[in-house]
Amino acid sequence: MKRVLALLIAAVPVEVAALSQAAQEFMAISKDLEPVQCEKRRLRRQIALAEAERRDPDVKTLRKKFAALDADPKTARLEKRLAELQPRVSRSSDPEDLEAISRQQREAFYRCD
Repeated sequence: MKRVLALLIAAVPVEVAALSQAAQEFMAISKDLEPVQCEKRRLRRQIALAEAERRDPDVKTLRKKFAALDADPKTARLEKRLAELQPRVSRSSDPEDLEAISRQQREAFYRCD
């Protein structure tokens, strides 16, 4: 059991080390933004539902909450950096970069719900 655990722990840094610097930074920022992205996704769904049900006061309140998330300076800074990294990562010559990022985003998506 200890041997298997040691192998698993040893394998994680190798995977991270195989990624480009841009991909590592992209994934780190994405992880930091995950709670905010989950909240934004939840608010988008609630806004759409409130609009469909024509509940204007609810829509206004939900939009204010969404705008407050966007107005947070830390979130805005991280999202800006993520947008700067995205073209570099998408043009990466390392095929593992996009695969690792995609896996991280899928896992984050399912953690939100």
